Amino acid sequence: MTALDLSKLRITPEILSLIAEIDEFKGAWRALGRIAPDRLSSLRRVATIESIGSSTRIEGAKLSDREVERLLSNLRIGSFSSRDEQEVAGYAEVMETIFSAFDAIPLNENHIRQLHRDLLAHSVKDERHRGNWKTLANNVEAFDEDGRSLGVVFATASPFDTPGRMSELVAWQQAQEKDGTFHPLLVVAVFVVVFLEIHPFQDGNGRLSRALTTLLLLRAGYSYVPYSSLESVIEQNKEAYYLALRRTQGTIRTDQQDWNPWVEFFLRSLQRQKQRLERKIERERILLGDLPELSVAILELARERGRVTVMDVAKATGASRNTVKDHLRALTEQGHLTLHGAGRGTWYGLS
Repeated sequence: MTALDLSKLRITPEILSLIAEIDEFKGAWRALGRIAPDRLSSLRRVATIESIGSSTRIEGAKLSDREVERLLSNLRIGSFSSRDEQEVAGYAEVMETIFSAFDAIPLNENHIRQLHRDLLAHSVKDERHRGNWKTLANNVEAFDEDGRSLGVVFATASPFDTPGRMSELVAWQQAQEKDGTFHPLLVVAVFVVVFLEIHPFQDGNGRLSRALTTLLLLRAGYSYVPYSSLESVIEQNKEAYYLALRRTQGTIRTDQQDWNPWVEFFLRSLQRQKQRLERKIERERILLGDLPELSVAILELARERGRVTVMDVAKATGASRNTVKDHLRALTEQGHLTLHGAGRGTWYGLS
């Protein structure tokens, strides 16, 4: 079995620049404690919906982000009419576990299997194998936006080799975490590409790899990750994603390991993720910086509900109808809200 040798990674100027840019934002995020908790919560909810939708669609599901949002609001019902809905529900629960308890989930084989079990908890088709290493060969296929297979991307580890390779991978990751020789982002990148090369479970490997990416990034101190969807970035660059995986994975079990195609794609994806979050924060700052408190509350209400009326705002805030009308008029004139309808049918939405 060829050992994982990260020393064969070529540390290019681009890699150094990307790591420095991502780490700079990681440090800046710690100074952003002034962001109101309700707006942080809103950012996280939007990012979570995007992540769940994108990660399941990458694997062939068809639910839109709006459909994912509706499903998440009814998770307690516990009845899902399709496999897509079952997958979304499981992914949502795993992400919530990771967000709330990442510091109590060190990466080991038991936790990986447990997260896989939870990922497929609602999937009837996967009941027999959830939480267990695969027992049948499973090559990786790519899918288009209509869920049609684009063919086999690459062959994966055999069921016989899988337990040993997973033990090797987890031991390698734990040793790197303790040793600290290589930057954490490089270690996360290599863990993910090797995990997908092994493809240790019968199904759900792609979704789990992205959940594990979030877990490892959070454990490495990248606390902004829940507020911007990496999965959405990958979905929008799916062809490059599969190409980078294939280029690196074909070399992993050889003496000519080439980590650069995947590592460079991974770091560029993290760069796009943080750039999106920077833009969102800047919009929040510009949008809300000089507005009265009631106006801010109205915009938050419009963002949460999609539309608001004078009565909605008065009930939610306790402000008088006349005061609410004044603020709605000002927000409309400033371009923050758009007026729809007339008379009793009047409502406002975000511009």
